Amino acid sequence: GGAGGPAGSNNGVAGSNSVFSTITSAGGGLGSGATPRAGGDGGSGGGGRGGGGEPSATGGSGNTPPVSPPQGNNGGFGGSPSNCGAGGGGGATAVGEANQPTHSGGDGGAGAPNTILGPDTSYAGGGGGGACEPQSGTGGCGGAGGGGDAAKGGTSAVAGTTNTGGGGGGGGETTKAAAAGGSGIVIVRGPSAVTFSVAPGTNSTATHPGGDKLATFTVSGTLTVA
Repeated sequence: GGAGGPAGSNNGVAGSNSVFSTITSAGGGLGSGATPRAGGDGGSGGGGRGGGGEPSATGGSGNTPPVSPPQGNNGGFGGSPSNCGAGGGGGATAVGEANQPTHSGGDGGAGAPNTILGPDTSYAGGGGGGACEPQSGTGGCGGAGGGGDAAKGGTSAVAGTTNTGGGGGGGGETTKAAAAGGSGIVIVRGPSAVTFSVAPGTNSTATHPGGDKLATFTVSGTLTVA
């Protein structure tokens, strides 16, 4: 998860990749500040676009670099001249919402559900777009799958949920900083006959309800299979 931009006309930072062996899940795109207003491209979702009336500047492109099935969707548009809210960040399964009337930010796109840990868990939801702070708008909501809410009135932006790869919520135009994206996760599933061990100890192993073995990595580490 990339860092959020400080308050004012500042871009955030793009997320980094999650890698297992030869498999790479690209990090999400950065969210834009007020200037420049184009969101960044990213794999797990494009960054939302800052508001301010530049119709040629769109949200960042998701699924960049392109793979099949796609990793993410585009960030939301924020170019309406009469609405200075920002578009929401793209999620794994849905685009970010465009900015909304009364200078409000768009909601982040929804993430993707996955049952690898047993019950349904969603990952890589987009962050909510920031409001036009001097106006009466509100920040957008984070998309399902760990996306953080944007700053709303007296509240600060919410970071993406840890270990889901969710996007951080957008900040305000002058005083509210944007929040960071959530850290990613790598989960490896193997047949019940194998034994998994992981290092360092921050990472973990478990048994799936169906009997398969699981190895979960929240920091860089090594998997040994016996």
